[in-house]
Amino acid sequence: MPRNKVTVIGAGNVGATTAQRIAEAGLADVVLVDIVEGLPQGKGLDLAEAAPVVGHDARVTGTNDYADTAGSDIVVVTSGIARKPGMSRDELMATNAGIVKSVVEQAVAHSADSILIVVTNPLDAMCHVAIQASGFPRERVLGMAGVLDSARFRTFIAQELTVSVEDTHAFVLGGHGDTMVPLPRYSTVAGVPITELMPEDRVRALVDRTANGGAEIVALLKTGSAYYAPAASTFEMVESILLDRKRVLPCAVLLEGEFRTRGLFVGVPVVLGAGGMERVFEIALTSDEQAAFDRSAASVRELVDKLPA
Repeated sequence: MPRNKVTVIGAGNVGATTAQRIAEAGLADVVLVDIVEGLPQGKGLDLAEAAPVVGHDARVTGTNDYADTAGSDIVVVTSGIARKPGMSRDELMATNAGIVKSVVEQAVAHSADSILIVVTNPLDAMCHVAIQASGFPRERVLGMAGVLDSARFRTFIAQELTVSVEDTHAFVLGGHGDTMVPLPRYSTVAGVPITELMPEDRVRALVDRTANGGAEIVALLKTGSAYYAPAASTFEMVESILLDRKRVLPCAVLLEGEFRTRGLFVGVPVVLGAGGMERVFEIALTSDEQAAFDRSAASVRELVDKLPA
């Protein structure tokens, strides 16, 4: 039986680490694509040479040619530039929108039945670019942000309460960034809401730290940004799709009326299986939570309105 095939576009830290996780789990053969000649080939060869030590038989190849990606089950888009000093968010968005449009068009020309997972920032806006460039239905265009934001929230909850991360569960909705909407009453330790386990000011501090999680790492690294947790989060989505696990994971999807929102990619819990997004897992929000969600959706709308035509 042939193995699944996953293409990862962008051989930087996030892309290469995602490729490593997929291959080392034996989930799929991986094609690493990049515009820079030699970069994906070198990283692909390096990963392939680790296989005998790690003990998997997945093939990892690197290429600059999208023909090599033909027949992919999933295409992960990590390509784009990081924000440089003095660069406005609008400039970053215009540049990355051009990159994402180009790579998605080339990838779907060879893998018309694939599922797209977008990782490039600004995430919610890049999902809009990807769905337009691909012409895919909303079930097959997903943005990776909520899994990462939830993982950060879970990490901070576990550290605060000195418990295992495995027993922490966190719910984070909304856009990726400082307008995200963590839901403390749905965030639990062994089923107990964290609002019962710590005072309100500590909950608020963890929520704020989660919202600024990426910026905190950028400030520490000085150059570059997070990639281990983003790659692990992308892998979790890939695994749920390829193994048809039907995990309930927070992902950016195009809403069609759910959570009182229409025509925008916003992070919500979805069931992820072999068909991609199989359904939105809609939960009841309090008026305060809905108001925060609406504010987050409005900030996504602002970004989308600035996308180059």
